[in-house]
Amino acid sequence: MGEEVKVIGSIKSGFCARVEWALKLKGVEYEYIKEDLRNKSPMLLKYNPVHKKVPVLVHGDKPIPESLVILEYIDETWKDNPLLPEDPYERAMARFWAKYADEKCMFGAWEAFKAEGEEKEKAMESALESFAFLEKAIKGKKFFGGEKMGFLDLVVGWIPHWLSVLEEVRGMKMLDAEKFPSLHEWAENFIQIPLIKECIPPRDVLVNHFHATFSSLRSLSANKP
Repeated sequence: MGEEVKVIGSIKSGFCARVEWALKLKGVEYEYIKEDLRNKSPMLLKYNPVHKKVPVLVHGDKPIPESLVILEYIDETWKDNPLLPEDPYERAMARFWAKYADEKCMFGAWEAFKAEGEEKEKAMESALESFAFLEKAIKGKKFFGGEKMGFLDLVVGWIPHWLSVLEEVRGMKMLDAEKFPSLHEWAENFIQIPLIKECIPPRDVLVNHFHATFSSLRSLSANKP
């Protein structure tokens, strides 16, 4: 595959990091184009006119949006170091848990971190229930797919760094080592993998980003009629 590969993304985004991880696992060279999401570029609007979001993978002149779709495209295009298992059932389960992890764990955690008062307690309880399923899925394994890093590891790869920063910013603990020992151990090991460390943003950049985000959310809430 000799066509040029570009990634339009933001270093603050865990969705973009998973795309970079996949390309690095495959040994694919790519150009990373940083996008200013406060002032979206003509390139982003051209290649993702529907959602106008990052990441976007551009392979030759073909744009592919949405990180989970991109991961599957990468896996089908470059065959080395497969991300998804060969067995159809196992592939289906990896896709199921990836969707679950994004919709229930990631967005569930976000709702818990931004909620206030009684809503926070309910949202936290719901998020912890979701993480309990990931705990069962990783128990007794090095990676979610077994001995090799794969699709689901990349999808939940935001947990060791992004979740940790959110816990610091909001003064809450979600990934408790006693409550989720297997998931906690996986997270500690995952973030030490050199390929993974290459693509995570500096902690202070994320801390400042999330402080600004929550400050903005508080302002919006205070200004509601």
